[in-house]
Amino acid sequence: MTTATKGALLSSLAMGASTASHAQAAKMEKCYGVSLAGKNDCKAGAGTSCAGTSHVDFQGNAWKLVPVGTRTKIQTPRVPAR
Repeated sequence: MTTATKGALLSSLAMGASTASHAQAAKMEKCYGVSLAGKNDCKAGAGTSCAGTSHVDFQGNAWKLVPVGTRTKIQTPRVPAR
């Protein structure tokens, strides 16, 4: 297999993986205030870089990706399920 062929194959595989992860992400939604300290997916406030930067459990400005439709079923010590 030539180097060009290998490159094209790897590029094709990478695009397939990207498409699959995008489809998975489409079935997820952001849910604020449900992650444990250091386990958030993003947005943890000023002075933080993003994922994994929440300082306390259930930090209100930090979100976690959850399956679509489950946000209202999640119970935390701060907010009971609706």
